[in-house]
Amino acid sequence: MQSAHPQTLRLSGVKKRFNWKRLLFILTGIGLFTVVYFLPPWPDAVDPTGAHFTLTREGKGALAIFLLAATWWIFEVVPIGVTSLTIGVLQALFMIRDPSTAFRDFMDPSVLFIFGSIIIGLVFTKTGLTRRMAYKMLSIVGERTSMIYLGCFIMTGVLTHFMAHTAVAATMFPLLMAIHSLYADEKKTTRFGKGLFIGMAYVAGAGSIVTLLGAARGAVALGFYKDIMNVDISFFELTWYMFPIGWLIIFLLWGFFLFFFRPEHARIPGLKEKAGRMYKDLGCWSQKELLAAGIVCGTILVIALKNFVPALADLHKTGILLSSTIAFFLFNILDIDDLEEIPWNIILLFAGAMSIGFCLWETGAARWLAVNWLILFQSSPPFVFILGMAFFVMMMTNFIMNVAAIAISLPVALVIAPYLGVSGEVILFSSLVVAGMPFLLLVGAAPNAIAYTSRQFTPGEFFLWGVPASLLLMLVVWLAVAVIWPLMGMKIFVSVVGG
Repeated sequence: MQSAHPQTLRLSGVKKRFNWKRLLFILTGIGLFTVVYFLPPWPDAVDPTGAHFTLTREGKGALAIFLLAATWWIFEVVPIGVTSLTIGVLQALFMIRDPSTAFRDFMDPSVLFIFGSIIIGLVFTKTGLTRRMAYKMLSIVGERTSMIYLGCFIMTGVLTHFMAHTAVAATMFPLLMAIHSLYADEKKTTRFGKGLFIGMAYVAGAGSIVTLLGAARGAVALGFYKDIMNVDISFFELTWYMFPIGWLIIFLLWGFFLFFFRPEHARIPGLKEKAGRMYKDLGCWSQKELLAAGIVCGTILVIALKNFVPALADLHKTGILLSSTIAFFLFNILDIDDLEEIPWNIILLFAGAMSIGFCLWETGAARWLAVNWLILFQSSPPFVFILGMAFFVMMMTNFIMNVAAIAISLPVALVIAPYLGVSGEVILFSSLVVAGMPFLLLVGAAPNAIAYTSRQFTPGEFFLWGVPASLLLMLVVWLAVAVIWPLMGMKIFVSVVGG
C-alpha cells in the first residue's frame, strides 16, 4: 500500500492557532456583566419634576446583560444567534426576569414577522421573480456600478414607502445576490458587495421614515404623542416633513458608499445587453411566479390598508404576513426542504434582541438611562437639547425596539422642552428620524440582519462603518432642525415656560 505523502502528514499534524483575540472579547463581555451586576446599588435618576427612578437589582442585571451581548455581537465571539440564547439564559439563571417571560419574547410577533418576511424573500428566489427583477433593473440602469448602487437604493427607498422595511429588505436581498453574482463569484467578498448590502440596510431605514407604512414605529409614536400632548398628527403631515429628510439621507448614503466602498470596477462591460438577453431567456411568467406575486401583493395590500380601512384595523400584521407563508406551502410553491434554507441564526438574533429590549424596558433600566442622559441637557441651548435627545434615541434604537427608545425618552424630553423654549413637535420628528436608522448593530433593525446573511461583511465592520454613517445622520438632523423644517412651516421654538 502506498504511504501518505510526507507533506500531507506534516500538514495534518499542524494545530490550529489559538485565537487569543476571541478569548479576550469573551472575557471582556463576561467581565462587564460581572462588574455591573455585582457592583453596589447606583444612585436614583431624578427627572425635572423631582420624580425618582430607582435602578433595581433586576435593572442593573438588564444593563449587565446588555453590555455582554453588545460585546459578543460586535466581535462575533460565538454565532450571533448563540449570543441571543445567552441573553435568555442569563435572565433565567440570575432571576432578572421570570424564565417564562424572558423566553416568551423569543417568539414575539415581531420575530415571527421577520420570519415571514424572510420566507417572502425565499419565495422570490425559488420562483425566479428575483432574477426577473434584477435583470430588468440592470437593463435599465446599465453597466456603471455607481448607477447600479443608485438604482438599488432608489428601488429600496420607494418600496419602503408602501411596505414594511423588513419585507422590503427580504425582497431586495435575493435581487442583490443575483446582481452581485454577475459582478463576482458568489462567495467572494468585494467592496461592491459590502456597499450593496450595507447600503440596502441603511436605505431601508431611511426610506421607512417617510410614511406610516414603512414601519410600526411611526404610528405608535404618533399615538403616544397624542396621549401626552393631546395633538393629532396626520399621515400626510408626517410624510410632508419626513419626505425631504428621508430622500436627502438616501442620496447622501449613495455618496457615502461611493466614497467608502468604491467598487473595484467602474463598470461591468456588456452587462446591460447581457441582462436584457437573460431577461428575455426567462420567457413568459410561470404559473408559480404569477401565484407567488399575487400572494405577496395581496398580503402587502392588506397590511397597507389596515391604516385606512376600519374593518381591517384589528387584524395583526404578523398574522396577515404569516398567512402568506401558509399559502406558499398550500400551493406547493415551497416544500419542507425549503425550511432548511431559512437563516435561523438571524431569527435567533432578533429573538434575543426582543428579549433584551423588553428586559431593559420592564426592569426600568431603560427609563433610568433616559432620565440620566436627558437631565444633562436641561440647562443647555435649545439646539443642543434637541440633538442630545436625538442622539440618545439613535443609540438606544441600536439595542432595543425603536418604539421603546422613543417611549422611554419622549415623556422626559417633553417635560424639559417647554423650559428651554423647544416645541414638542420637533422633539417627536427628530426622534422618528433617528429611530429609523440604527447604523451600528445588526440587532438594531431587521434589514441589518438580513443584509448580514450575504456574508459580505462582519458585525465588526458593520459597527465600524456605522460610526461615520451615524455622524452623517446627526448632521442631517441638525440641518433639518436648523433649516429644512422651519422653511416648511414647522414651529421649532415656543415661548419659554416661566419666561
